Amino acid sequence: CQTVLFSGIFLILWSNYRYMTVDINMVVSLKYKLTNQQTGETIEETVADRPMEFLYGIERIIPTFEENIHGLKAGDAFDFGIVSADAYGDRNENQIAHIPVSVFEVEDGKMNEQEVYVGALLPMTDNEGNHLRGKVMDITAEAVVMDFNHPLAGTDLHFIGEILEVRAASEEEINHGHSHGAHGHHH
Repeated sequence: CQTVLFSGIFLILWSNYRYMTVDINMVVSLKYKLTNQQTGETIEETVADRPMEFLYGIERIIPTFEENIHGLKAGDAFDFGIVSADAYGDRNENQIAHIPVSVFEVEDGKMNEQEVYVGALLPMTDNEGNHLRGKVMDITAEAVVMDFNHPLAGTDLHFIGEILEVRAASEEEINHGHSHGAHGHHH
């Protein structure tokens, strides 16, 4: 009788887990393929054994992405596009900076060409102490031209994938503002 009761409880718990839907304070695990909507070029792809996992509704994911998966459950597929303005924004020419070469000079008065070259992604700090990441677009005798737009700014995105798991977030995950994954999390 206890075994039947235990099995009944297990089935009820499994059934509730199976039908949890994507909503606020839920941990969502999913696999997806992200492509450039115009060109079809693959930008990023996750797989079932290395899924993307996140705490839904805390504004760390593109809001339009969250809107498109809201209410889905494990096993549900998704397929949608997001225009650049609703993703990482349009390219902004004000995010292009001409930074004096002297900022990049090391002790001998020269730039480290192993680190500063056209195409390099460099961590920078602005006048207010904000951490930025910029791409070197050009190097002249006077300046290093850097682009601080998000790498996907101006790109319309297309997502196709599947919800793998939806579970209630623990109190600790909610307090920390992120999921802790299958094996927990240590600070």
